[in-house]
Amino acid sequence: MALFGEAPALKSRLTELGARVEREASGSADAIVYDAAPAFGDGGQAGLRDASARGWTAIREVATDALIPRKGGKVVVIAPRPDAGVFAGAARAALENLARTLSVEWARYGITATVITPGNATTDDQIAQLVCFLVSPAGDYFSGCRFSLGVTASAG
Repeated sequence: MALFGEAPALKSRLTELGARVEREASGSADAIVYDAAPAFGDGGQAGLRDASARGWTAIREVATDALIPRKGGKVVVIAPRPDAGVFAGAARAALENLARTLSVEWARYGITATVITPGNATTDDQIAQLVCFLVSPAGDYFSGCRFSLGVTASAG
């Protein structure tokens, strides 16, 4: 899988769970995991724009290079935590909308898309376990879904 976003703890845990993780794009990737938290930064308006734009750019690149030609694959988006900044709710909603839209648009290519919305107390291990499930064959049945982990009280 290709992993986008500065997520060393997540990458480490995914590897421990048996996933083959590559940083950034690869023509051989069968899944892309985009962690929006680094792009979201301090949670301001620029972070909202960057999290969405970088997500779309990364996902589109892997999809057009690997997933669409192969007619199959997984997209998993990890949204920022609800306490990540004033625009965290908007970022989470935008990324959920991206995953839902891609699940419809790319269904014809056998690509599924989901979003994980971690709570404030969600651990990297919990996120990694869910990512591994979603990119495994068991995750084939989920597309266009939001997986909320932990308490997701809105910020601001």
